Amino acid sequence: MTKRSVSSGTRSLTWIRSIVTGVATISLLGAAGLTAVSRAGTSAAVTGEVYVSPTGSDTNPGTAAAPVQTIGKAQALVRALNQNMTGDVKVVLEDGFYRMTSPLTLTAADSGTNGHNVIWTADTGARPVLAGSAQITGWQRMSANSPIWVAQAPAGLQTRQLYINGTRATRATGSLPNSLSGQDSTGYSGGGSAMAAWRNPSGAKPQLEFVYRGGLGAWTEPRCPVASFSGAAVVMAQPCWTNSTARAGSFPDGRAYNLVGRSSITEQPTSVENAFQFLGANTPGQWFLDQGDSKLYYVPRSGETMGTADVEAPVLQNLVTGGGTASAPLHNVVFSGIQFSYATWLGPQFHTQGTSDGFSEIQANYQVTGAKGAASQGLCHVPPSSYKLGACPYGAWTQIPGNVSLTYDQNIQFTGDAFVHLGAAGLALGDGSQNDVVKGDVVTDVSGNGIELGNVDMPTASGASQTSGNSVTDNHVFDVPVEFRGGVGIDSGYTAHDSVSHNQVDHTPYTAISQGWGGWPDKEKEAPQANFSHDNAISNNLIFDHMSVLNDGGAIYTQGITGSSLANGEHVSGNDIHDQAGSGHVIYTDNGCTFETITGNAVYNDPNAQAWASRHSDYAPGASTTYDPTDVEGNYFENPAGYTSGGGVTVANNTTISGGSQVPASIVANAGIEAAYQGVLGWSQAPLPGVEVR
Repeated sequence: MTKRSVSSGTRSLTWIRSIVTGVATISLLGAAGLTAVSRAGTSAAVTGEVYVSPTGSDTNPGTAAAPVQTIGKAQALVRALNQNMTGDVKVVLEDGFYRMTSPLTLTAADSGTNGHNVIWTADTGARPVLAGSAQITGWQRMSANSPIWVAQAPAGLQTRQLYINGTRATRATGSLPNSLSGQDSTGYSGGGSAMAAWRNPSGAKPQLEFVYRGGLGAWTEPRCPVASFSGAAVVMAQPCWTNSTARAGSFPDGRAYNLVGRSSITEQPTSVENAFQFLGANTPGQWFLDQGDSKLYYVPRSGETMGTADVEAPVLQNLVTGGGTASAPLHNVVFSGIQFSYATWLGPQFHTQGTSDGFSEIQANYQVTGAKGAASQGLCHVPPSSYKLGACPYGAWTQIPGNVSLTYDQNIQFTGDAFVHLGAAGLALGDGSQNDVVKGDVVTDVSGNGIELGNVDMPTASGASQTSGNSVTDNHVFDVPVEFRGGVGIDSGYTAHDSVSHNQVDHTPYTAISQGWGGWPDKEKEAPQANFSHDNAISNNLIFDHMSVLNDGGAIYTQGITGSSLANGEHVSGNDIHDQAGSGHVIYTDNGCTFETITGNAVYNDPNAQAWASRHSDYAPGASTTYDPTDVEGNYFENPAGYTSGGGVTVANNTTISGGSQVPASIVANAGIEAAYQGVLGWSQAPLPGVEVR
């Protein structure tokens, strides 16, 4: 069975060249059909080219002989060329590291016109990197023979990530020095004395963060900062603590998915992060930022020489952002052959005013946020009456942002790009994303969700506000997420006519691919959230080594209504799935999942999970079936669920197998990345920038 290939710089460059050359042939799959819009290969039709180089100057005209230096200057030149295009406009990025001091913020004014594209592309053979980081130099040992090295960072630096020679370091982490006791509405009444005495080298108090693996359900890993200590009492940051411990669940008996409502009144953090006291000889690869004097501390790994190491501290939270509006969307923009790297996300941080949303996770990196989040956000009318009811739509919690993110965008392409070393989600195409293509990309070493399509805040959106007609194809998504591990490799909210096909998703701590939302009201015997989703397909993907950390998920997870019939509901077909570690179901039809068709898939080596499940009572108004309609036919399952046909569920012509050798060759051959894009499996990151030795 195909596994992740060893990285090869030669194969990687070949892949980049093939993608950049082939962008001219990529068509956009829309709800109305196929529409070819890209003409990057037709140089005679180009109305203008803007050249950019890290060694250029913004006083230059932007020609090949005299390139500009910054992305912002290139954007300004494009706006002088794209008013009435007769051919594509290309922004050609020469080789090197582009240190951005602000995001590339796109609006409708950055669009291609007259059906042509504005193409941001790597030069032939180039490996450009858009980076939102500061390089940290001047490292010295703290003292003779100390395993800890220290360097001065820019004043006021805030970041949650650090990278050494292109490899993510681990923020200082360890176990509680003492058990905590007496959990209450403000935190813990005891057990905090040892941590209260901790101080940074500057004398400042550490900004500790508690991590709760499985804390709000086996599929979550929420985080909450410590606000202060009062003797032995631990005062947790608000509103994070209330949003994590007092929020309502949706169970008829009033149980809640929260820390207080679990089997024990005291729920211990599974780890503590961001304390200098954890650094030592036994913690190579860990780092700490002292916000008292903006100094960074790091324990090198074997073989790392700090005097010459490339140390990148992310500063920006966005590399590319923006979009348009429903009436004036951003459109016809292509990014090809570019590596997007080194951006952070500070949403969970403890703020100077003593507050923090933390990371109060519901599922799939959606969180409860805001001062009234526990009482109002996303709860609608469903939870028990003992809780203050919130605002509709149900389930409209806060999505983790993307470091590359667009909304209200049409005919956008990301082809042959890499999203790597990022601190939020990787690529997020949010509300109003239509007819976009994400093809031949690599997504890895991302803190949160790898790729996000749509959102869950507008379930009944119409027209240009819908997320529809998008294609996510032939991408390699692996080793994500690495920080907010309840995230998903490829996550879709409410979408229509979207295709997620021929991707390879592997080595994920939780679910590989997720689709849909808003199914939880069926726990209250009510209909799932009405939404516009329909005609979505998850097909011919290769998925393996998933669910390695958390539980109660799967390779392909769906909840909520997926259409209005089996004909236009979600179709899951031709996927080759193996080696699920955690519990759950491999093809998981969870709460309120209605009108899903599961055909021609292979599922094996899943000892802790059924191949598919489960069926749920159909609470839709006027429902004519006992269960949510589901069609499961013609699959090859090693560990079938055991359900039989009836009540709206069809289970027929499935074959029980005893391993991957019994999977038809046709499924194996067709699943995963297609031949023209196999180079993504040999991807390696772009060359690192030079380091000024001091």
